[in-house]
Amino acid sequence: MKRPNILVIAGHDPSGGAGIQADIEAAAAHGVHAATVISLLTCQDTHNVYGVKPVASDFFAQCLDAVVADMHIDAVKLGVIASAEHVAIIARLMDRLGDTPLVIDPVLVAAGGGTLADDTVGQALQDTLFERACAITPNAREARALCAGEIDLDRCGEALSERTPNVLITGGDEGGVEVVNRRYARGRAMQRYQWPRIDGVFHGSGCTLASAVAARIALGHSPDEALQHAQQYTWETLERAFAAGGGQRIPARIVTGTP
Repeated sequence: MKRPNILVIAGHDPSGGAGIQADIEAAAAHGVHAATVISLLTCQDTHNVYGVKPVASDFFAQCLDAVVADMHIDAVKLGVIASAEHVAIIARLMDRLGDTPLVIDPVLVAAGGGTLADDTVGQALQDTLFERACAITPNAREARALCAGEIDLDRCGEALSERTPNVLITGGDEGGVEVVNRRYARGRAMQRYQWPRIDGVFHGSGCTLASAVAARIALGHSPDEALQHAQQYTWETLERAFAAGGGQRIPARIVTGTP
């Protein structure tokens, strides 16, 4: 038997709430295999990030080469990337992978406020990888950071959609009784998705969403279908979220009956 493979490039979270473990669980919940290459190690818990240690660039590149030499990759998902040098390595990889779909979750800062990527990473992603992506999924804070601090999310979405065909700005970190996600696509009007807000703060929701998008695309779904389904799936994981530690709750990504 075979199943689709997604290549996930992201960081390791020792609490198991975000990063590589979240990606693996979200992919598995959709019947997709996640091959994983770690970009950085973090010292963190369910409260915050306390330290970051990037993987050496030569070893990082060696790991990517080994995976793609052995496996057919149906989609690539990027989470936190350690440096602009890592971004350049990934760009060369995508040249080799041709039309393989790419989903980017441009993780810059942890939910607790700790810094995950240096200031050059966001710009490097925009300069070299956004144009290759079929979708990017920043939260509101990340969208503003990518747009030099622009406050208006519509302006952010419009600016980012000039670089990549599908932008989903998630609104979980904004106020309001509902979570409003905004989808921007070239040549189309902005589309709003509204979800009932679930009380609490969650650890790994962005990883869950982006990996679900990549998994659905690997299964053959269009970006429209993948973005819609991934939001529904992520909302359900938050509704089932549990407390593994004393901080943010963790989405329950794998349960009996998950499609």
